[in-house]
Amino acid sequence: MTAPSTFGLSSEARNLHWLLTNLVEEVPGILSVAVVSSDGLLLLSSDQESTDAARRARTERRTGPRGSAADLATIVSGIGSLTVGAAKLMAFGAVKHTMVAMEEGSLFVMSISDGSLLGVHGSADCDMSVVAYHMALFVGRAGHVLTPELRSELRKSLESESTGSPR
Repeated sequence: MTAPSTFGLSSEARNLHWLLTNLVEEVPGILSVAVVSSDGLLLLSSDQESTDAARRARTERRTGPRGSAADLATIVSGIGSLTVGAAKLMAFGAVKHTMVAMEEGSLFVMSISDGSLLGVHGSADCDMSVVAYHMALFVGRAGHVLTPELRSELRKSLESESTGSPR
């Protein structure tokens, strides 16, 4: 993982970047991670090169997601919406997490706070229980700091990186 620049960010934003980096580096089998806001916008990603490509695509006004960070954010947002709708129809309460096991990988989506979501793309041989455990730790540590102000700061930092302007 290429560590994103955290220069000029608040201590809460730097801490969230550190938590994400730590999640990816400590848990075997994690391929990429995305933190997505309630409106489906990418806030943080472990895949810096693809995040940069997604930013360039957005500024060039291309249609559709580009790169794995943008793809993961789109999928996480869609699955989050689908499961919330299903939970309302079934009247079983709020969705805590969703796991999708595929032949060649896994997808995990977990609620953070206020509709924000943590999405993890794992390899086929990852231990799903270990990934889920570490995601729960991340959510527990990040949930109380992921305020509207912090989400706004993270969005602005992504936008300023795409335009090359200082934060």
